[in-house]
Amino acid sequence: MPTIDYNAELNVVVAVRGHPFDRNALASMFEAMERIAFTFVDQPLAARIMDPDLLDGFDALCLYDMPGIDFSATEDRPRHVAPDPRIVAGFERLLEAGKGIVALHHALAGWPAWPEYAEALGGRFLYKPGSLRGSGRPDSGYRHNVKYDAVVLDPAHPVMAGIPPRFAMEDELYLAEVFEDSIVPLLRADHNFVAENFHSTSAAMEGRMFTNEGWNHADGSDCIGWVKRAGNSPLVYLQPGDDHLTYDNPVYRRLVENAVRWVASPAAHAWARAG
Repeated sequence: MPTIDYNAELNVVVAVRGHPFDRNALASMFEAMERIAFTFVDQPLAARIMDPDLLDGFDALCLYDMPGIDFSATEDRPRHVAPDPRIVAGFERLLEAGKGIVALHHALAGWPAWPEYAEALGGRFLYKPGSLRGSGRPDSGYRHNVKYDAVVLDPAHPVMAGIPPRFAMEDELYLAEVFEDSIVPLLRADHNFVAENFHSTSAAMEGRMFTNEGWNHADGSDCIGWVKRAGNSPLVYLQPGDDHLTYDNPVYRRLVENAVRWVASPAAHAWARAG
């Protein structure tokens, strides 16, 4: 399998906003990656430039955003906002053109009113109960500052180049929906993904933080990193990425750089189109 080319000069757009984050700490992580120029674009503008013509000249797209959710709504909070048809059409063209995509952490919650977006990413984090793949699903779970070991599942994949077989993390974990039938698992968390180990996101939206009282959720997937084909695009999703503790982790930095360089590579594009 081809290796990562760390000498390639790349230009990458990073879509941000929709969820609180430390912009300076995140930027520091990206700035440490040599020979890659990262351009931050905030939502809602970011969604409108996700089009192959507008991203011409950029080698990859990194999603660290959470569009399509209105947290200011006073009823049925948060309110799901459907994307403009022009946004959907542009993103579909982007996948048809094969632009490489890396999605990080809370990006899994983006565009909850757009089922195909979840299919593209390989799963969904639900802020409140909803329908997914034709069936009702409960709200997802979260747990901050979990200390766990991440375990490499596919050491031969280029995204795992230079990554230890097992490494320590302290980050937020999700009990979310993972479409295991459409992903290639790369990384798992050595943690028990059961409801009692997580907090209800719906309860948090109601002002009851850090509780799972009265919340029922089936056991979930421990997969926290995968690759998949999204149309003709190679896509990597990495669930870690909540705050500076993770941004500053040298292994995580290597993971993200590997992911960006892989989705921008000819080998990744050939792999996606061969699907």
